[in-house]
Amino acid sequence: MSSTAPKSPAVHNLDSTPASPPLAAASATNFVLGESVEMPSSTPQCRGYDFNQGVDVAKIMDAMMTTGFQATNMARAVEEIRRMRRWRLSDTEWKEGDDPELKDPAVRKSIRAKIFFSYTSNQISCGQREVIKFLVQHKMVDVLVTTAGGIEEDFIKCFRPTYMGDFSKYKGKDLRLKGINRIGNLLIPNNNYCQFEDWFAPLLSKMHDEQESTGKFWTPSTMIERMGKEIDNEDSVYYWAAKNGIPVFCPALTDGSVGDMIYFHSYKRSGFVLDIAGDITKVNDAAVRSHATGMIILGGGLVKHHTCNANLMRNGADFSLFINTGQEFDGSDSGARPDEAISWGKIRITAQPVKLYAEATLVWPWIVAETFAKDFDEEKWKEEIEATKVWL
Repeated sequence: MSSTAPKSPAVHNLDSTPASPPLAAASATNFVLGESVEMPSSTPQCRGYDFNQGVDVAKIMDAMMTTGFQATNMARAVEEIRRMRRWRLSDTEWKEGDDPELKDPAVRKSIRAKIFFSYTSNQISCGQREVIKFLVQHKMVDVLVTTAGGIEEDFIKCFRPTYMGDFSKYKGKDLRLKGINRIGNLLIPNNNYCQFEDWFAPLLSKMHDEQESTGKFWTPSTMIERMGKEIDNEDSVYYWAAKNGIPVFCPALTDGSVGDMIYFHSYKRSGFVLDIAGDITKVNDAAVRSHATGMIILGGGLVKHHTCNANLMRNGADFSLFINTGQEFDGSDSGARPDEAISWGKIRITAQPVKLYAEATLVWPWIVAETFAKDFDEEKWKEEIEATKVWL
């Protein structure tokens, strides 16, 4: 074998004699217009919606799949929700070693995926509350996970409204002196929280009485359920959660106004216990006792990790949709892509998860319009819910 090293092309050799202009032009042409391979015939072509067809929202949404960038991810988000809602145990074959009770094809056809729906508190602060209420009212999701503000602000809105403001018009110092709080471009007067306290403080005392008389501690989920039963207001997300038996998990329930009330209560009367250990068993069991699970997570932080970690207990969720603006460069769980969750076992390696980079208020109502609310017929939906289950 020759020991002589192969010669590099002249264009990469800094010591070579420059090529003549005609040769240089020919080389440049080859570099710029190098021949490409043929794309497979099945590859979708990029094409957006043509408004010469008129305004058809459904077709506009369909066209997003081939629009590119986050429009395509939005279309994929719609499809991922459709997939988790369509899934039935009958999609997989029974095999030897499986539970004999699950062998009957009719039984397999009646078992659907359990949907975990998680959201940060700002989704209740804003008008997404009404969208979320629709899902819970009609039992379209099976488990809720949120933060403290996502609980209390739902109840606060039952007493007083949140107002539209502006991101930059009002100075924080001026608002503070007026007793008005700002959430982005929303305004909430302090009186809203005062009225919530007037309602919740007596209920907290009653719950303390019941703890002492029964010896049973409240967990965040049982406290939220009790609040939902007491509010008696159909505008409330948690009124419907309590009515429909949908558990609501909020491990950081004390990180807000509810926590403030418990703090004030403790100086009047000590001994009230809020047991978060009881709920970790419940939320993990909710995932384990499922034949398939789907996760829809609006935002990041606690709600994202708490939901994903519960699904780790069953070797990952089968379907997943993350909607947030987080980036992964800082190593945060909030910004982590679904592929990172796969590495932990929080999403199954066979899944086709979607992350949509978007501010949720811009996209979630449209996604709901194309999935949960599309062709919604209340009576037919009730029949389907009654005919199916998430665990046998």
